[in-house]
Amino acid sequence: MPDTLYYDGQCPLCVKEMDKLRVIKDEQLQLVDIHGLSEPNSPVDKDQLLRVLHLERDGQMVTGIEANVAAWQHTRYGVLWRWMTWPLIRPIVELAYNRWARWRYDRLYKAEP
Repeated sequence: MPDTLYYDGQCPLCVKEMDKLRVIKDEQLQLVDIHGLSEPNSPVDKDQLLRVLHLERDGQMVTGIEANVAAWQHTRYGVLWRWMTWPLIRPIVELAYNRWARWRYDRLYKAEP
């Protein structure tokens, strides 16, 4: 069963990364635009999916940097992404990603006051 990466098709940076990934990934990774999902077929609440990357593997969901690194393991460049999971580096990478993801979500989806 292939892994499934859920991404935001309305985020320009996300789309650029998925376009690159689509060309070089193996058959064991599916890329799914969240905006193409119908609610009953969504594995997680759509709002949660829009906040950070989600990757479904063997019925389990991984998120954020872990999802990104897992997706890139389906390419010949996977080894280049593993440094992000090193114990001393991971907290810094996760902090940076989570801040960026929050900023991106607020910019694209948060209602104006």
